[in-house]
Amino acid sequence: MPKLFSLQPSVVLRRARRLWRQYGIFWLGAIAVGLIAVLYARLIDWGYAEFRTLQKGYAWAPLIVTPAVAALAVWLTRTFFRGAEGSGIPQVIATLHSKPGPYGERLLSFRILFGKIAVSFLGILGGFTIGREGPTVQVGAALMFNLRRLYPRSNALIERQLVLAGAAAGLSAAFNTPLAGVVFAIEELTRSFEARASGVLITAIIIAGVVALGLNGNYTYFGTIQIGVHFPDLLALAVLLTAVVTGIAGGVFGWLLLNTARWIPTPLRQLHRERPVVFAALCGFTIAVVGLISGGTTFGSGYAEARGLLDGHERLSVFYPFLKMIAMIGSYLPGIPGGIFAPSLSIGAGFGNLLHMVFDSMQLPMLIALAMVGYLAAVTQSPITSFVIVMEMIDGHALVISLMATALIASRVSRLFAPPLYESLAERYMAPLPQPVPAPTPEVPEVLDVPEPATEPVDGEPPAEDSADTPRQ
Repeated sequence: MPKLFSLQPSVVLRRARRLWRQYGIFWLGAIAVGLIAVLYARLIDWGYAEFRTLQKGYAWAPLIVTPAVAALAVWLTRTFFRGAEGSGIPQVIATLHSKPGPYGERLLSFRILFGKIAVSFLGILGGFTIGREGPTVQVGAALMFNLRRLYPRSNALIERQLVLAGAAAGLSAAFNTPLAGVVFAIEELTRSFEARASGVLITAIIIAGVVALGLNGNYTYFGTIQIGVHFPDLLALAVLLTAVVTGIAGGVFGWLLLNTARWIPTPLRQLHRERPVVFAALCGFTIAVVGLISGGTTFGSGYAEARGLLDGHERLSVFYPFLKMIAMIGSYLPGIPGGIFAPSLSIGAGFGNLLHMVFDSMQLPMLIALAMVGYLAAVTQSPITSFVIVMEMIDGHALVISLMATALIASRVSRLFAPPLYESLAERYMAPLPQPVPAPTPEVPEVLDVPEPATEPVDGEPPAEDSADTPRQ
């Protein structure tokens, strides 16, 4: 009688290995991403708390600390961690849209992972206007990418799925926004959605989110805003004006980052090129001066200021969003690791506070939510990701239509000033990798009556420096 089920040890072992490769490696990576995201967030929060303690005790300390930290951070990044600069999302996009293996080894290595965490922590110790969410995306992608070593026969498809799942899981764990993680992977990272990757992607996001929830508890990033049942009559006008204002502001910010050669004076550009550490110290001094002018509100990611405005506990100057933009640009010109999500949300909250002077009959939290999604959509030009993130962060399901409309209009207005920021920065990493120079072939002497000495081979020229390894963000 034939056996219905084969229980031979070899068959069971083979099936177990197949299941491990198909699901287990992704699950293991998702757990690691969730753990690292939570620990990284706590490290950044502790570092900024230490800076604030120093700044409150010694008001003038940032004038010394911030430039020194900037110089050290740039020196470390340029010397040991090329590829860790900026938010990290452009590096992930470049890896996904190129050959994942070679580009991942350069942009998603364990060395880059360590440098991303260490140098961004150093930057927040100096009060830089940087966030941790973008770096968490690159860290998550790097963790998952390096798990390819557990596959006996890894290929480009497996590597691409690992990078995509790790990046989306990183964003989900950083913000506690699982839906935004899925949308971010579709809209920003790949611009497509493959059926074969959908289950793997969603599973990784869920597991990373569960790990983060287990360590942090169930929470919303900015708390819950209370919106009444009846919307104000001027809501449509407020959506339009907020979208236009934040769209222009976000578009100008993107233009400034992508066109530094057109607005930075020639002496400063030369200083940046020839003495980047000194240029970084100058940027750090500028950040410190702006921080002192703002009363310390422009230091750090801006999470506390945005949360305080939403809760009604914070009162900020109408100049806050403009000062915060200056500090944010100064934090990115030197090229140190750091994200732009949280600072963008804080700047958006500042614009919402400013627009409340026009729409004083509307609830301030409503305007702040609209301005946050508008500015984030304008900077990233990813409107769906932006409104889903903000909706999940404030538990603002009642404002879904308003948030969606603001994000779409602001993103379209921003495109009049600059192309999508992350994609433009990613192109700087996607230059062709340098090819190895072939070994020189010794010249063979002709056989003549009188022997001639063999010509010495000429040493090959060293390969050209990889221009994509030193992008300017």
